[in-house]
Amino acid sequence: MTILEAIIIAIVEGLTEFLPVSSTGHMIIAQALLGIESTAFVKAFTVIIQFGAIMSVVFLYWKRFFRLNPITIFDKEAVIGMSSGKKGCTFLLRFLKKYDFYWKLFIAVLPAGIIGLALGDHIDAMLESVTVVAVMLVAGGIFMLFVDQWFNRPSQDQSMSWQRALKIGFFQCIAMIPGVSRSMATIVGGMGTKLTRKNAAEFSFFLAVPTMAAAAGYKLYQLLKDPASVEMLSENMLLLLIGNIVAFFVAILAIRFFIDFITKYGFRAFGVYRIIVGGILLVLIMSGVSLTI
Repeated sequence: MTILEAIIIAIVEGLTEFLPVSSTGHMIIAQALLGIESTAFVKAFTVIIQFGAIMSVVFLYWKRFFRLNPITIFDKEAVIGMSSGKKGCTFLLRFLKKYDFYWKLFIAVLPAGIIGLALGDHIDAMLESVTVVAVMLVAGGIFMLFVDQWFNRPSQDQSMSWQRALKIGFFQCIAMIPGVSRSMATIVGGMGTKLTRKNAAEFSFFLAVPTMAAAAGYKLYQLLKDPASVEMLSENMLLLLIGNIVAFFVAILAIRFFIDFITKYGFRAFGVYRIIVGGILLVLIMSGVSLTI
């Protein structure tokens, strides 16, 4: 992989990771058009540059992620609260409330974490099927043509309850089918709980941080256990650095565009786009073009 190819793939990752269009499908098309062989490093590269995309969310919403003052064991009130039953309960409630944002993310990521660990091999097997990706792109696109009609009545209460978080977490599991799009699944899940389009999209971004970090971190951990993989990554450190930086800045632009766009126009355009991309993949497959992930 050349530096130019790394930049192009990183641009594709940054543009599509948080949009409901499936970054996997776009990676396939980009690699096919560039003629990039699906080597062990290329597969590792597409996973590792997700860290750059993740950091874009933290950067844009840093006040939402780091607005809390952690309670430590050196906090006098905490120590007193732990020493008595009544005060201990009060402390626990305050602790849970203080870290409410993080508990909701934890609840939402649990279903995907459990199912991902249990069915990891089956998920990887599906990921090898480009046909599955293409079909799900088209099917998801048709679904998105009607999302705004089906989920157009948000409730006045836009607070994120643990019930809402858990439901969105289960929707995220659907995205384990390649081509569905994690963003699409979680946004639809949020709108299904009567969140506004903007609030559903923003929670989808927040949820991407622990979800993608865990998934990418686990795959990176597996790579680092193999001395040959460690050497491979070391030899291509420049490409990995460039990929993460490019994905970071491009994802920032994509997120800002996406929030403004869906607030004004909804999801229909993304549905049409998914159908087109899925159709391109199917045409390439039927034309005998070799496509790999």
